[in-house]
Amino acid sequence: MRSNASLLAALLAGTLLAGCSLAPKHVRPVAAVESGWREPAAAGGVAATSIGYADYFPDDRLKALIALGLEHNRDLAVSTARIAEARGLYGIQRADQLPGLAAQGSYARSRTASDDAGGQGAITGSRQAVGVTVPGFELDFWGRVRNLSEAARSQYLATEAGDRSARLAMVRSIATAYWQERETDERLALAEATVKSRNEGVRIAGQRLDAGVTSALDYRQAQSLLTQAETELAALKLARSEAHNLLVVLVGGPIPETLPRPLPLAGQKPDHALAEGLPSGLLEARPDILAAEEQLRAARANVGAARAAFFPQIALTGSLGYASGDLDSLFHNDGFNWSFGPSISVPLFDWGRRKGNVDVAVARTDIAVATYEKTVQEAFREVADALAGRRYLAEEVEAQQRATEAQREIARLAQIRYREGVANYLEVLDAERNLFTAEQALLSLRRLELSNLAALYAALGGGLSPAS
Repeated sequence: MRSNASLLAALLAGTLLAGCSLAPKHVRPVAAVESGWREPAAAGGVAATSIGYADYFPDDRLKALIALGLEHNRDLAVSTARIAEARGLYGIQRADQLPGLAAQGSYARSRTASDDAGGQGAITGSRQAVGVTVPGFELDFWGRVRNLSEAARSQYLATEAGDRSARLAMVRSIATAYWQERETDERLALAEATVKSRNEGVRIAGQRLDAGVTSALDYRQAQSLLTQAETELAALKLARSEAHNLLVVLVGGPIPETLPRPLPLAGQKPDHALAEGLPSGLLEARPDILAAEEQLRAARANVGAARAAFFPQIALTGSLGYASGDLDSLFHNDGFNWSFGPSISVPLFDWGRRKGNVDVAVARTDIAVATYEKTVQEAFREVADALAGRRYLAEEVEAQQRATEAQREIARLAQIRYREGVANYLEVLDAERNLFTAEQALLSLRRLELSNLAALYAALGGGLSPAS
């Protein structure tokens, strides 16, 4: 009776003291960032976290590519496997908070010499036993096991948040690579049309030279204009091939031929304006910030576990079962047996090992704090850059579009002046060259604007589901 009371008292004490923890209290660090955004808020904007990529991007082909990438990309496959690994480690660590139970059975047969009859003969016997045992279960007075479990849990949550961050970055990367491919396609079409037009110009210039209407200089200038377009065409073919190869890697395999036809760059702009929200909301929206905070929680929990090593470690062991030399009487009352016993380990001297472990844990906490603050600062910079890009790239695209239209009119007038003999072919050459450059620049700016909008979507923690 007294032993049972002692057992209950020990278990009650362990339960009461299990709430003790030597880990530092988790407080979210305050990063040195501005309290607001510099750029004006978008009218009627929606939160990026509430809108799926399929609702944000209008191109059906891009949506299909993103879906393929999220399913088949090899980097994301590694990220998913790491989540399973972290979940398993957390399960292992959490199991240490509860006592284990094992079933055991044994059978032994022995033969020993006997002193009877002058040492002649032998005694044979057998012994069998069955029962259950409780291996050494640590009474977590100082929170060592609980802190290790909390650290494993935070590592698991950090891995999950890191996976979401990787997937969001993948959405951005696929969109950017896709628009790069679309830009090169449209620039290729423009260059091919320009080469065709300039081939016709060289043919006409040759006829005019043969007829004595124009000079050899005009003919050579027409050839120079053609070679410029041909050189650009070759460079664009290389860029198109590289953009396609990058997209294949991001998607995780060959791109199916059955995908929808793409929209032109001018029709790719998202219909939804994103609301930037309050800067404080970014701390909850960005998965990379959440991952950094969970890493900090884990580091602080490990400090508690390291500090707990300075205190005595108490463990309980026990067994319950039956043992008998006769199999027929194994489960009789006479064969019933049990045992219970606590053990204690008191640290005395270890040449500074435990102090070193605490120093390492504290240093890793400092690293985690700095990493968290750096992550927050980088996140705020990305949002601020994307917000500025949303405003000024739109203005730049609009200005370039006006410049291209003006340059197209200049080229038309230059051709008229040349045919009427008012201007020489050098004026036509300059006008055509400037028009070609302006049209190419407009396509590049449109792609940059789209890439910036994808960056803003990712920077604000956009939703990963296909539809909101």
